[in-house]
Amino acid sequence: MMNFDRKLRTRSRLLLALPAAALALSLAACGGASRPSEAQVADGLTKYFEDAGQSEIFTADAAECFAGYLVDSDLSNETLNFLANGEDKQANQEDKDLTTKILQDNMAECMGTGE
Repeated sequence: MMNFDRKLRTRSRLLLALPAAALALSLAACGGASRPSEAQVADGLTKYFEDAGQSEIFTADAAECFAGYLVDSDLSNETLNFLANGEDKQANQEDKDLTTKILQDNMAECMGTGE
Protein backbone atom coordinates (compact mmCIF):
# COMPACT_ATOMS: atom_id res chain seq x y z
CA MET A 1 0.00 0.00 0.00
CA MET A 2 1.41 3.42 -1.02
CA ASN A 3 1.37 6.30 1.36
CA PHE A 4 -0.12 9.13 -0.71
CA ASP A 5 -0.12 11.50 2.23
CA ARG A 6 3.69 11.30 2.44
CA LYS A 7 4.07 12.01 -1.30
CA LEU A 8 1.80 15.04 -0.99
CA ARG A 9 3.78 16.39 1.95
CA THR A 10 7.07 15.99 0.07
CA ARG A 11 5.63 17.72 -3.00
CA SER A 12 4.22 20.51 -0.82
CA ARG A 13 7.60 21.07 0.80
CA LEU A 14 9.24 21.29 -2.60
CA LEU A 15 6.67 23.80 -3.81
CA LEU A 16 7.16 25.89 -0.68
CA ALA A 17 10.94 25.84 -1.14
CA LEU A 18 10.81 27.11 -4.74
CA PRO A 19 9.80 30.70 -3.93
CA ALA A 20 12.51 30.90 -1.26
CA ALA A 21 15.12 29.67 -3.74
CA ALA A 22 13.90 32.11 -6.38
CA LEU A 23 14.08 34.97 -3.88
CA ALA A 24 17.63 34.02 -2.90
CA LEU A 25 18.70 33.94 -6.55
CA SER A 26 17.05 37.26 -7.32
CA LEU A 27 18.73 38.90 -4.34
CA ALA A 28 22.07 37.51 -5.47
CA ALA A 29 21.53 39.24 -8.81
CA CYS A 30 20.87 42.61 -7.16
CA GLY A 31 23.41 45.41 -7.19
CA GLY A 32 25.13 44.77 -3.89
CA ALA A 33 25.48 41.02 -4.15
CA SER A 34 28.52 40.60 -6.35
CA ARG A 35 31.34 42.66 -7.74
CA PRO A 36 31.08 43.22 -11.49
CA SER A 37 34.04 42.43 -13.72
CA GLU A 38 36.25 45.04 -15.35
CA ALA A 39 34.60 44.20 -18.69
CA GLN A 40 31.13 44.84 -17.25
CA VAL A 41 32.18 48.19 -15.78
CA ALA A 42 33.91 49.15 -19.05
CA ASP A 43 30.72 48.29 -20.99
CA GLY A 44 28.66 50.41 -18.60
CA LEU A 45 31.04 53.37 -18.90
CA THR A 46 30.97 53.07 -22.69
CA LYS A 47 27.16 52.96 -22.65
CA TYR A 48 26.96 56.00 -20.39
CA PHE A 49 29.23 58.10 -22.60
CA GLU A 50 27.55 56.90 -25.80
CA ASP A 51 24.17 57.93 -24.38
CA ALA A 52 25.71 61.30 -23.47
CA GLY A 53 26.95 61.75 -27.06
CA GLN A 54 30.60 61.63 -26.05
CA SER A 55 31.68 58.32 -27.54
CA GLU A 56 34.22 60.04 -29.79
CA ILE A 57 35.98 61.54 -26.78
CA PHE A 58 35.56 58.60 -24.38
CA THR A 59 36.77 55.53 -26.26
CA ALA A 60 36.42 51.85 -25.41
CA ASP A 61 40.14 51.81 -24.55
CA ALA A 62 39.59 54.63 -22.05
CA ALA A 63 36.63 52.77 -20.55
CA GLU A 64 38.73 49.63 -20.10
CA CYS A 65 41.54 51.62 -18.50
CA PHE A 66 39.24 53.40 -16.02
CA ALA A 67 37.33 50.17 -15.30
CA GLY A 68 40.52 48.48 -14.14
CA TYR A 69 41.20 51.21 -11.61
CA LEU A 70 37.58 51.37 -10.47
CA VAL A 71 37.21 47.61 -9.92
CA ASP A 72 40.58 47.39 -8.14
CA SER A 73 39.58 50.20 -5.76
CA ASP A 74 37.67 50.21 -2.49
CA LEU A 75 34.43 51.22 -4.24
CA SER A 76 31.41 49.30 -3.03
CA ASN A 77 29.89 46.58 -5.18
CA GLU A 78 26.70 48.66 -5.31
CA THR A 79 28.49 51.62 -6.90
CA LEU A 80 30.36 49.38 -9.34
CA ASN A 81 27.07 47.77 -10.35
CA PHE A 82 25.57 51.21 -11.01
CA LEU A 83 28.55 51.99 -13.24
CA ALA A 84 28.30 48.59 -14.96
CA ASN A 85 24.66 49.43 -15.75
CA GLY A 86 25.67 52.71 -17.38
CA GLU A 87 24.40 54.82 -14.49
CA ASP A 88 26.17 57.82 -13.02
CA LYS A 89 25.23 56.88 -9.45
CA GLN A 90 27.18 56.07 -6.33
CA ALA A 91 26.02 54.27 -3.20
CA ASN A 92 27.15 57.07 -0.87
CA GLN A 93 29.21 60.25 -0.68
CA GLU A 94 32.40 58.33 0.13
CA ASP A 95 32.03 56.30 -3.08
CA LYS A 96 31.22 59.46 -5.03
CA ASP A 97 34.38 61.14 -3.79
CA LEU A 98 36.48 58.04 -4.50
CA THR A 99 35.03 57.66 -8.01
CA THR A 100 35.88 61.28 -8.78
CA LYS A 101 39.41 60.86 -7.41
CA ILE A 102 40.03 57.68 -9.44
CA LEU A 103 38.82 59.32 -12.64
CA GLN A 104 40.86 62.48 -12.03
CA ASP A 105 44.03 60.64 -10.98
CA ASN A 106 44.00 58.43 -14.07
CA MET A 107 42.69 60.90 -16.65
CA ALA A 108 45.99 61.45 -18.44
CA GLU A 109 46.78 57.74 -18.73
CA CYS A 110 43.32 56.53 -19.67
CA MET A 111 42.37 59.36 -22.01
CA GLY A 112 45.79 59.37 -23.68
CA THR A 113 46.39 63.04 -22.97
CA GLY A 114 49.88 62.56 -21.54
CA GLU A 115 51.16 63.90 -18.27
